[in-house]
Parts: sequence; C-alpha cells; structure tokens
Amino acid sequence: MIVLMLFALILLIVLGMPIAYALGMVSFLYLSTKGIALSMMAQSLVRGINSFTILAIPFFFLAGELMNASGVTERIIKLAQALVGHITGGLAQVNILASVMFAGLSGSATADTAALGSILIPSMVKEGYDKDFSAAITVASSMVGPIIPPSITLVLYGIMAQQPIGQLLIAGILPGFIVAGTQMVYTYFYSKKMEYPRYPRASLREFGGAMREGVPAVIMPLIIVGGILSGVFTPTEAAAVAVLYGFIVGLFFFKQFNLHGMWQMIKGVGLRSIRVLIVLAYATLFGWIVTRARIPEMVVDFLFSLSSNPSVLLFLIIMFLLVVGLFMLPSPALVVLTPILAPVASKIGISPIHFGVIMVLTLTVGSATPPVGVCLYIASDIAEMPVQRLIKAMIPLYIVLFAAILIIAYVPALSMYLPTTLL
Repeated sequence: MIVLMLFALILLIVLGMPIAYALGMVSFLYLSTKGIALSMMAQSLVRGINSFTILAIPFFFLAGELMNASGVTERIIKLAQALVGHITGGLAQVNILASVMFAGLSGSATADTAALGSILIPSMVKEGYDKDFSAAITVASSMVGPIIPPSITLVLYGIMAQQPIGQLLIAGILPGFIVAGTQMVYTYFYSKKMEYPRYPRASLREFGGAMREGVPAVIMPLIIVGGILSGVFTPTEAAAVAVLYGFIVGLFFFKQFNLHGMWQMIKGVGLRSIRVLIVLAYATLFGWIVTRARIPEMVVDFLFSLSSNPSVLLFLIIMFLLVVGLFMLPSPALVVLTPILAPVASKIGISPIHFGVIMVLTLTVGSATPPVGVCLYIASDIAEMPVQRLIKAMIPLYIVLFAAILIIAYVPALSMYLPTTLL
C-alpha cells in the first residue's frame, strides 16, 4: 500500500496535477483503504494552516513585492558595482553580489533571475562578456535567493519539520555567502582567462552616492535578522515589520508606486498565499500519513543497509535530492520529502536546522537544471538563446554549486554557528 501510494503521488505530479490535489488524492486513497474515518482528513487540513507562524509567508511575499515595485533593482546594482566592480570580471562580480542583496528582498531564485537578468545580461553582453557566460552566471547566482532571509522555502521547511523559523532563517546567512563566494572565486579566474573588463575603483564620492541610494533597499533583511536576534519580535512579526518598512520606503522615499498599485500587489500576494496554504494543509495530512506508515524508519533501514557511515549516508541523500530536483520544483519537492527525510537526518546525527539549509539549497539547484529548471528558461528568454546552449554554459557552474553544497553539508558550523551563538 505504501509503495502504491508513493508511486501514485509521483505519477500524478509528473502528469502535471497540482501538488495539493495530488497529495489530497493519495491521502484519501490511504485513509479509505485503511478504514480511517475521513473526519481525520478534515481535522488535519485545518490543523495544517491554523498557525501563527504561517502568517510569515504572505507577509514576506508582500514585503518582497513592495520593495521590487519600489525600483530597488537599479539601486542594488549601483551599490554592488561600487563595492565589487573593481574586481576582475567587474560586472559579473556585480551580478553575484546583487543577487545576494536581492535575495534579502525577494527570497526567490526566479524573481532574482528575472529582475536582475533583464538588466545585467544585456549590459554584460554590451560590455564584451560572452552571452553564454552572462546568462549562466545570472542563473547560478540566483541560487542564493531561497537561503538568505527572508526565505519562503526555509519557512516551509520549518513548518513541515516543526523547527524554529528564526533559527532556520539565521542559519541560511553564512551558507548564502559561501554559495556566492565560490562563484566569485570561479568568476575571478574565468574572467582573468577571458580578459573580461573591470570598473575603476569607486571614488569616495561615488561610493557615498551609491550607499545613499542603495542602503534603504538592503536594510529590510537587516531589520528581519536584527529583530529576530535581539528578541524584539518573532519571525512572523519581523515579516509584518518588513511590510511596513517596504510600504514607507516605496511610497515616501523612492516614490515609485501609489495606493492603487499597492492594492494590485495585495491581491496578487493573496492569490499566491492561498496556493501555498492549500499545499500546506494537504502536506500536513500527508506528513501525518507518512509518520503513521513508518516511512522514515523504512528509509533509514534502507540507507543503513547501504552504509553505516553518516558521511556516506548524507552524500547519498544529497545525490537523491539533486535527482529529485531534476523533475520537481523546489517547493513541491520540499513539501513531499521533508516529512520523510527530516526524521532520517536526525537518526543519522544531522541537526534538523543544518539539514533544512542543505535540503533547501540542494532542491533549489533544481531551478537551474533541466527539464523543469524555471530559472534556465527565464534566462534563456532574456538572452534570446536556446536552452540547450545555456545548459552547456552552466556545466562549470553546476560543479561550483555542487562544491558549495558539499562544503555547507560537511562543515555544519557554517549553518549552526549563528543560530547557536546569537539565539
């Protein structure tokens, strides 16, 4: 029955059924065949979204939309240029650092690729960068989006794994810089080989101007992190404060949108949030079934039949997540696999907080891999080049991303230092 249930779930998702409906149908099949009262289904659905923590999701969505609509992209690029534009491969380095800054606003790899790529890919090509490399580095750098706070996917993992959201958000900071740092090192040597240009070092006046324009755009993640670390507010309250800050900055400082525009944003965020909440409701039911059916214990027994070495088992889990990422988008994969793999990670001695960062980052790489890599299609459309050509250009960066995943996975202090020290 368990094998049939999992096979049916995978089949329905591959056929294109929305993840919430697929989870609901499979859960209904299990409850019906086991003779469990269907009232259990209704109770689990309500329990899945009856949580104060979940309010952080629509708030983070709205905060990101407010800042994006405020015209912060150009300001972030200008600030990044003042900071790293003088390094070899100047505009490519700007691309990477801008992704880190933008991640603190959107928490989304796809939003990062679309917003920054539409400006930076044409600019890089114009300055003499190869189009293939320009599009590839844009896709690769956007992978930091979902692990630097505010991160919707880390919030999802925290809800599914019943882990503290504040610790998860803080845990993603250093790994995010590791991902960006490995790409900057690769870009430095590649740009030196290709003789790509760099900008003159920004003067004190230019740096000051970039800071004045750009700092208001990057203060929001500092508010979130600082508020959580200081204990002034919870992650959900931090998200609400971020919305207030985004509204004030966009309306009174940048003056890029009006109240009518904000109403349109609120409606859009409402629809996105409803889709997430429906998935969470059914995911809670699925998680209860997974626990009742002892699937995590089965997975543990299977893995220990392959090896008893925790390092080897962690590597096997990472490879499994990379394969899953080829066929599933990060959020659906996270919803399906967290109830199964989070208990497994605990059994082999991996902190649930550390594992959450590993899981989110590894599945996010799926956004940059075929056949469902959304970021690939966005960047290829902006660069006006075939996806196959972009995939070929991504191969060296896939290696860099994989190296970053291994560093983060096998050096737990990168994820755990800030949460254990500051919280």
